[in-house]
Amino acid sequence: MIAAVILAAGEASRFGSPKQQLMLADVLRAVRASAVEEIIVVEGAYELKSDAPVVQCVEWAQGPGASLRCGLEALPAEAEAAVVVLADGPDLVPEAIDRVIDAWHEHRGDVLAASYGGARGHPVLLGRTAWGDVPDEGARALTPELVPCDDLGAPGDVDYPKDLRRPEA
Repeated sequence: MIAAVILAAGEASRFGSPKQQLMLADVLRAVRASAVEEIIVVEGAYELKSDAPVVQCVEWAQGPGASLRCGLEALPAEAEAAVVVLADGPDLVPEAIDRVIDAWHEHRGDVLAASYGGARGHPVLLGRTAWGDVPDEGARALTPELVPCDDLGAPGDVDYPKDLRRPEA
């Protein structure tokens, strides 16, 4: 079984409000349209409203590694790998998730990450054997095998309100 951990625990201090609540539905839509079979949303600084299972990470302030470890621990025993996505990536597409999962099925490694223009991005996939290696910096501190997703467009990274895409008039 392939599961997903959606990291939504941060304080969003640069954004100024709980941005994860604004974008979570878009991210969930993409994950649900992929080959992922189980989803866990990790909350921390803010309580989130979600129709997906949510796990509260009391250690969220210790950094992304703590939040990721909380999410991984909440996954069912039959999960063989976890796709890690960020709640502030509203342009994530299911094809990127599936491409990374397919690369894992092709035995290309236990730490994989989508890349866009040669730069590492999301989603990241961690095979179960890598779950115990998550440092405090999170998956970004692990060295992944890159899976090119240039043709799919980057998932976005909303740090400030100005980063939100605006509806076209």
